[in-house]
Amino acid sequence: MIYTAAMTRAPAQHPLRGYLFIAAATFCWGISATLGRAVFTGRLLGGQALEPISPLILAQSRTTLSLLVLAPILLARRGRQLLRTDRRDAISVFLIGVIAVAGSNYFYYYAIELTNVATAIVLQYTAPVWVLLYMVARRLQRPTAQRVIAVVLALLGISLITGIIGGKLRISPAGLVGAELAAVAFAYYNVGIPPLLQRHDRWKVLVWVLFWAAVFWQIVNPPWRFPHLSGGQWGFLWLFAVTSVLLPFSFYIAGLQHLDATRAIVTSCLEPVFSIVIAAVALGETVSAVQVVGIAIVLGATVLIQMPGRGVRAAVVEPIE
Repeated sequence: MIYTAAMTRAPAQHPLRGYLFIAAATFCWGISATLGRAVFTGRLLGGQALEPISPLILAQSRTTLSLLVLAPILLARRGRQLLRTDRRDAISVFLIGVIAVAGSNYFYYYAIELTNVATAIVLQYTAPVWVLLYMVARRLQRPTAQRVIAVVLALLGISLITGIIGGKLRISPAGLVGAELAAVAFAYYNVGIPPLLQRHDRWKVLVWVLFWAAVFWQIVNPPWRFPHLSGGQWGFLWLFAVTSVLLPFSFYIAGLQHLDATRAIVTSCLEPVFSIVIAAVALGETVSAVQVVGIAIVLGATVLIQMPGRGVRAAVVEPIE
């Protein structure tokens, strides 16, 4: 899962169109989360057999294949302008690509493999809590009552989802750690991206961070160590790249042209809802009543913690799972 923060803009003339675009984006991410879980179990939707793919290969291929599609298109349209950046921004996109994009993707899919879609995606939605703690520690924001309540609610929701409240942990401890590492990486993404978006457009930033994430994966898992994949597995990986990056990010950027920041934030919370519902229908993943309450609390805390206070502008959260 990847997220981009952008500053508030005035609403356009067609808010309904914006809602539909962002809903389409979140639906695509819901499909991609379910596809990830399905391939970890060795089957696609409908019970079709497929050799399982590891989280490392899924994260590496998703990033690299998306870059191979996006970079030539944008280079053809923008030429050298896409490549121009100063030294400070080059270092920033390098760190974000390696730590935030590669780290967030890998640990998110690792958590999905060990737990389930509902647990992994909702715990990743606690990233705004980590962002808030960082901002307060740096004295860039004040710990207002609204923000403190949001943090408490998020922790309560996590306790209900994971079974910490109730006396029995219902999920893999390693999966829980993976999900929170993904959330921390995503939080770093949210802290590092806004300054870049003040100087560059979203597509340019996206290509640069995908580039460095792809380079990182080539070092960690070079081509000669890449496993032999069947035609069906390669077809799945291309489909996954389309549903997790290419289509949804296009939809999301289109939606931001019609909605203000706060509306976009609330609408983006459809993502875990779609993911959980699709996984339940397609894969038969079950969610208990207590977990449903916990999910609702975490989503409410996510919206609350990002709502603008008096005299403060909101930030849009753009997922890129």
